Amino acid sequence: MVKSVFFGTPHFAIPTLTRLIDSPHSVLSVITQPDVRSGRGRHIIESPVKRLAQTHAIPILQPKRLNDARFLDEIAALHPDVGVVAAYGKFMPEELLRIPRLGMINVHASLLPKYRGAAPVQRAIVAGETKTGITIIRLVLAMDAGPILSQGTRPLGPNETSDVVQTELADLGAKLLLQTLGDLESNSVTETEQDHTGATFARRLTREDGILNWHASAQTVHNQVRGLHPWPHASSYIHGARYLILRTRVIDEHNDLFIGTQISQPGQIMEATGDRLIVAAGDGTAIAIIEIQSEGRRALGTREFLAGHHWKRGDSFGNPFIPS
Repeated sequence: MVKSVFFGTPHFAIPTLTRLIDSPHSVLSVITQPDVRSGRGRHIIESPVKRLAQTHAIPILQPKRLNDARFLDEIAALHPDVGVVAAYGKFMPEELLRIPRLGMINVHASLLPKYRGAAPVQRAIVAGETKTGITIIRLVLAMDAGPILSQGTRPLGPNETSDVVQTELADLGAKLLLQTLGDLESNSVTETEQDHTGATFARRLTREDGILNWHASAQTVHNQVRGLHPWPHASSYIHGARYLILRTRVIDEHNDLFIGTQISQPGQIMEATGDRLIVAAGDGTAIAIIEIQSEGRRALGTREFLAGHHWKRGDSFGNPFIPS
């Protein structure tokens, strides 16, 4: 049995913590980020990991700073064998990394060394990757740069969105973590140094990442739409208003939805009738919008949306930040 301390905050960490709780290993404490206040009433919002820990009566720590001397003393007093990290959200200081007997290990949602950083699933989908996975690494001071302890691979479907992929990767990471803990306990784990020359970085998402460039190919636009679902969503402007583009499908000349008429300007609507909202993209390609949302309104399928918006062929999507 391995005695662990668990670091995690969002929903991605829940499968790992759940499996750890249900395993023969023990969870001495759960460390999660401090509660936040949100909304007009400034209500306190607890992290999903905190709520799960509370249901199992596991001691919870919520330090503002991980290098706080009192917090480090509390962790050291637990004498953990290992620290398990799954989407905690902060860098681990050297003083903390040294405390567990077997070190600190991290469940990361990419095939490292690719997509180190805060948004690996979303960035992989936006980049058009055809596979992703989970990597369990030993934590070091450099971000996501520690030696690999184990990896699991998952294909990326051409229409999958980041929320679906992230949920499945969370389950895969939980299974792989338990296997890795068993290997650590038996001293049979193999550590493989990452090829740092192949590292790429998945920086944190912002709303600006969702701005669509219609001069890109339809496939690039489609990857952006699905990679940024459910946040911050792809977006574009038309008739002076911003719209969230939630679901799309790539159209090509071999598809029966393709409109053969050449439209020189990417972003122009090629058809807006019934359930067909087709927009020109770059390189002579086109994309069908399947689901769209006005700001502050609910998401709508194309047919319902067009019933209330009298868009027509030749109307053009654009963006105040990207030259047409």
